[in-house]
Amino acid sequence: MSLIPRLQRDDKQDDDGGTGTGTITATRTKTKKPSLYRVIILNDDFTPMEFVVHVLERFFAKTPEQATQIMLHIHNSGIGDCGVFTYEIAETKVTQVMDFAQKHQHPLQCVMEKD
Repeated sequence: MSLIPRLQRDDKQDDDGGTGTGTITATRTKTKKPSLYRVIILNDDFTPMEFVVHVLERFFAKTPEQATQIMLHIHNSGIGDCGVFTYEIAETKVTQVMDFAQKHQHPLQCVMEKD
């Protein structure tokens, strides 16, 4: 939030003979909360479960227990939430996961959707 002082003149006289009185008011800028995006991992039949757990721990700061629970949910239901982030962070995490999976020759898919 920024406060921008602005001088409003109360007197009716011009600058040459005016009293120089005025009122300072502050204008508040209301900031809008950024949109949030959900990062999702999709199940496939080829990526090892251990690799998915490793991805969740490495890129989403999940504990081994949390990562295992999310991995099992992905395995059983075909989809699993990794977290909710602002657009830039979600986009970065999706790119990191996809690049890491490709580097290790796994077809793991990671997407984001507006929350």
